[in-house]
Amino acid sequence: MSWQSYVDTNLVGSGKIHQAAVLGLQGGVWAATPGFTISTEEQNAIIDGFKTPDKIQASGVRLAGQKYFTLSVIDRTIQVKKAADGAVIVKTTQGILVAVYVAPYQAPEVTPVVEGLADYLISVGY
Repeated sequence: MSWQSYVDTNLVGSGKIHQAAVLGLQGGVWAATPGFTISTEEQNAIIDGFKTPDKIQASGVRLAGQKYFTLSVIDRTIQVKKAADGAVIVKTTQGILVAVYVAPYQAPEVTPVVEGLADYLISVGY
């Protein structure tokens, strides 16, 4: 399965996720929803956020130019919010899944979808 298929089928295809991307831990976008462009600076901030959670807690996250404030950074999962919408960001062995949701969906409904895909990817070495 291609990286784009994971975005289209497993994430956006769940019906709970509006936009999604798969980033490489070394940088770069492996796949993304059309029009969902995460800049190099935004990618680097997310990657660094897993290394220094205090920094991302204080500064929040930017995704496709939109500012989100950080709700939590727990192990491999970052949850962020912007008004009624938000995003769940989950790190795997080699990549990072970014999933943006819009109300009425909320983090408790979206997090299991993203973490489930992350568990699978980790189990196959990604």
